[in-house]
Amino acid sequence: MTSDRRPLGDKFRRLWRFSAVSVMNIVITQALLQGAYRWSPLGAAGSNVFAVTVSAIPAYLVMRRWVWGKHGSHSITREIVPFWAYTLLGLGLSTGAVAAADRHWHSATAASLTNIAAFGVLWVSKYLFLDRWMFSADGPRTLTGTSPSTPAEQGCRQPEA
Repeated sequence: MTSDRRPLGDKFRRLWRFSAVSVMNIVITQALLQGAYRWSPLGAAGSNVFAVTVSAIPAYLVMRRWVWGKHGSHSITREIVPFWAYTLLGLGLSTGAVAAADRHWHSATAASLTNIAAFGVLWVSKYLFLDRWMFSADGPRTLTGTSPSTPAEQGCRQPEA
């Protein structure tokens, strides 16, 4: 992978914005988790799946546009699939942890704190993944860590013959 040559100020701005979106996402997730846990038959694990899945949609859209300044069409292979793969990793980790906490404490507060802790573990690595691989200033990365060189690798449509 090539080195990131963006000015330090841009990196801090992106990190601050990523943090702000993360806080926004925590608020949305926790509201959904608390509501589903308290007022639905989903239980702790089901409520966590619901909350994380729903809150990931605005998180992706705001991160893509506001944090990394991406506009236009969304690439399924370079943006959507990697983002959801990372989200599902967090979902699996947090759902297992929330279910374990619920078995021990039977508490909406314990479920919320456990959810936050599980995603907190992945927070730094998610930022680095999104910043360096998915929304890199050098362009999106291929699975080998290099920038795509052909229009097809960049996700551009080829004119039909």
